[in-house]
Amino acid sequence: MYKYEVVLYRINADDRFVAEVPGYSGCMAHGDTQEVAFHNIFAATALWLDTSREFGDPIPESQGRALDAGLRRFMIVDD
Repeated sequence: MYKYEVVLYRINADDRFVAEVPGYSGCMAHGDTQEVAFHNIFAATALWLDTSREFGDPIPESQGRALDAGLRRFMIVDD
């Protein structure tokens, strides 16, 4: 079982939301709303983990990130 942190933030230039998993290089998703970005990060994380397992790459523990203004953090559990 893996626990990982999701950071959700808004990109004002595009008026979109981005969800990313710090520590999982390149694991991110976006959406027009917070809910869509949050939903999309589940699929992105599953693909990231599957690819790491397939190639025998180590799966790092998520590293936290400073809670800056405008960031929302969540903890997700992957069975």
